[in-house]
Amino acid sequence: MSPDSDLLTAMTHELFAPAVLSGIAVVGGWLALLLGLAEWLYRSQHLPAELSRKLVHIGTGHVVVLAWWLEIPAWIGMAAAIVAAGIAIASRWLAILPSVNGIGRDSWGTLFYAISIGVSIGCFFAQGQPHLAAIGIGVMAWGDGLAAIVGQKFGRHRYRVWGMAKSWEGSLTMLVASFVVIVLGLGLGLGAGFSGPVWAIAGIVAPIATLLEAFSKWGIDNLTVPLGSAIGVLYLQHLWL
Repeated sequence: MSPDSDLLTAMTHELFAPAVLSGIAVVGGWLALLLGLAEWLYRSQHLPAELSRKLVHIGTGHVVVLAWWLEIPAWIGMAAAIVAAGIAIASRWLAILPSVNGIGRDSWGTLFYAISIGVSIGCFFAQGQPHLAAIGIGVMAWGDGLAAIVGQKFGRHRYRVWGMAKSWEGSLTMLVASFVVIVLGLGLGLGAGFSGPVWAIAGIVAPIATLLEAFSKWGIDNLTVPLGSAIGVLYLQHLWL
């Protein structure tokens, strides 16, 4: 039997293991519930597409945590991210999920989000540091998601970056949410507790994530923020934790 055949057999056995199948079902159920809720709010309750999109944006970030807790193999997470990326590309020309894509502006954010989840799982799960993937995606999900909501509803102090309208209220929300996610990710996810170095790492990486979000166009912040945050935490935890 060839090495490729052995690998395929091992992957098949891993995929159909009861624990893995149940984990996939939980993640799939969570996404189905999330997308169904967003579509219902958009179509029946007339929730603006920007808000239903952010609901999905925030909720989707939790799939990394679920995959970590349920011990779903990294290659399955990467394969799912590739499928999601394909759907994101197709949705630019097909009427798929208007609650997510009906925002009336040109953005590749959904595609970059799928890519960042796949890359984060592939890199950090393989290193035995899934908390880094959870932190990076969590910063993007909660930081950017809440920043957009707060900025649109309460943003009164505006500034512009490369032609993009931003608000100081939104950026402050991004900073605070990123800080909280990093502290929780290191304190609870890594088990480092809420020590001085944990707060210091969050205090350094959260502003970097906020700057990456502010200066990114076309939705590429969905890629730069998670990976930039995770890499920043990775470097600093090696120094201080």
